[in-house]
Amino acid sequence: MSEQRVRTEEFRIQGDMIVAKIKELIQEGNIRRIIIKDEEGKSLMDIPLTAGVAGAIFAPKLAALGAILAMTKHGTIVVEKIEED
Repeated sequence: MSEQRVRTEEFRIQGDMIVAKIKELIQEGNIRRIIIKDEEGKSLMDIPLTAGVAGAIFAPKLAALGAILAMTKHGTIVVEKIEED
């Protein structure tokens, strides 16, 4: 039986590039959760992901978020990844 560990990564990205980065991360497939923060570190969106469900369900929310973040200089994406031993 394999043991699962959760690893956290943070990406600081220009506001207009955040949606593209989120889509890229979702395609990786081992993402458990994505938290999007503004320039001041305030959480704007917390997206729990389950295998195979993410893309279509969150697409409208990501489009709206992208429009908001395009007006900011930078944002942070916090990603929880699942690692199996």
